[in-house]
Amino acid sequence: MSFSRRNFLIATGVAAASTSVLSACSSGNEGGGGQNDAPKVSGSKTIDIPVGTKADSTGPAPEVKGAVKGGTIYSLQQFDMDHMDPAQIYNSTEGAITVPIMRGLTGYKLDEKGAAVLVGDAATDAGTMKDGGKTWSFTLKDGLKWEDGSDVSMEDVRHTFERLFATFITEGPRYVQNWLEGGEKYKGPFDGKSLDSIEIDGKTITFRLNEARTDFNYTLAMRGYSLVPKKHDTKEKYDKRPFSCGPYKIDERNIGKTLTYVRNEHWDPKTDSIRNAYPDKYVFQMGYELVASTDRWIADKGNDQYAVPIFNEVAPERVAQVLTNAELKKRVLTSVDTATYYWPINTTRIKDVKVRQAINYAWPHQQIQTISGGKATTEIATTILAPVTPGYTKFDLYGVDKHPGGQPEKAKALLKEAGKLGQKLVIAYQQSDTAVKTAVAIKNALEAAGFTVVNKQVDKSTFYTQIGKIDNDFDLFAAGWSPDWPNGYSVFYPCWSGKNIGDGRNNYAQLNDPGVNKAIDAASKIADVDEANKAWGNIDKMVNELAAVVPDYHKIRNYLYGSKVGNVIWDGANTCVALCKLYAKK
Repeated sequence: MSFSRRNFLIATGVAAASTSVLSACSSGNEGGGGQNDAPKVSGSKTIDIPVGTKADSTGPAPEVKGAVKGGTIYSLQQFDMDHMDPAQIYNSTEGAITVPIMRGLTGYKLDEKGAAVLVGDAATDAGTMKDGGKTWSFTLKDGLKWEDGSDVSMEDVRHTFERLFATFITEGPRYVQNWLEGGEKYKGPFDGKSLDSIEIDGKTITFRLNEARTDFNYTLAMRGYSLVPKKHDTKEKYDKRPFSCGPYKIDERNIGKTLTYVRNEHWDPKTDSIRNAYPDKYVFQMGYELVASTDRWIADKGNDQYAVPIFNEVAPERVAQVLTNAELKKRVLTSVDTATYYWPINTTRIKDVKVRQAINYAWPHQQIQTISGGKATTEIATTILAPVTPGYTKFDLYGVDKHPGGQPEKAKALLKEAGKLGQKLVIAYQQSDTAVKTAVAIKNALEAAGFTVVNKQVDKSTFYTQIGKIDNDFDLFAAGWSPDWPNGYSVFYPCWSGKNIGDGRNNYAQLNDPGVNKAIDAASKIADVDEANKAWGNIDKMVNELAAVVPDYHKIRNYLYGSKVGNVIWDGANTCVALCKLYAKK
């Protein structure tokens, strides 16, 4: 899911991931304590998201106890977004920030603690499945309006899915495009042609798929499938200024600096079971490194009293100060995430598996954990799947548990065996304070193991666009993933299947292993949930045996926020702060 451009959760600037739909949470709002009572990723409960009823899909959203209307909510962010065209959105910052302005056929309804159920958003319910999952139908709600007051039409819904095939849609999820019958030959609606596998009958849209997908309704909850008005589709320009059918609309966007939402007066809360709309305005401010934003939240002055993070966590340098201070900790939201941060290895450039294994043996996990803030913020990873994700199977191929600081001599021996002592590695990382420190630690560790390392800073606003190019010049990349929905397919197909190699895709390692490809296809067809989960755990091990990746850490989120922000809860579906449940205290 989704934190969904790859469900990237952009937190420390070291990595990112997106809209995931599983989470295990624990609140830090009780005060007291410190790093020693931080939640653990291993052993945390795995939460599957159930499908809600038609009644669950009916608005308005339940009122938040004690909430008041009015005021402005602010946010301090490291950087702006690559994309705001929903079809291009596949990263968690973009997915989280656009919840107030974008609606899809399905979405996630939260309870008072942030637990989620899948419901109809623009649709009356979470969909009707036929033919074992090869046919899905959704009926559009009455009363849906765009921000100019015009009706959301069935032609808009059809257009939303047909435009996914346009040549200017180069990023975003590819599930629907791959699954719709005839999609492999379709070029989009802009030449006047429709896709036959999308049928409209009254207010009902039906999708005919080329394979059974019993989880198709979860797929449509991704931000990448939010509605786009046919009349106002400006094609490439839509990426800068999308049109809203949610409770807010864009008032002003100064790219790289600010983004402001104001109320969409044409939104009817009776049509929306997901979103509340308490603040009059949201103001997102960009360009704040973690120390700067944390210090402003600690000071809690002026407008910062009304500020919340999207993914600007407590800075590693301030973790001890914040989590051991009872008063500050009352303003910390803590949650275990489904994201695993990792470093894909470009298998088209580093072809020798022994060299890739040497990278794994040399990796400085413990140093990176310390740089990131310690055990209160991360748990060292040895797998792609996080312990809170269905299918997780514990294994440790490279002795990380016993040697968290790395095994440079073992790595050097492998390099020597491969005849590759001095192997050059070009490593891409984002421009942020934490990322720079991490990159230095990695360079030192790999060079101690016999590599020659060149670190390359990449602009964080376009980082994933650049590493997503087939002909990039990098050997390792800072990245990460959490499930797009509760299914191992949404982890392993987008990131590790040879079928998903291409510019703007998410298989950064460009892994195209026949055994892995076959295993992913087979696992996706297993109906028994327990058997499917075992298969996904085995695929995790297969990818790691090929050393196509260095699993780095699983994430524990700590979000400090202003004292006058009400109802700060974790969105267990989009794995972020629940923007549409907040209010500004009087």
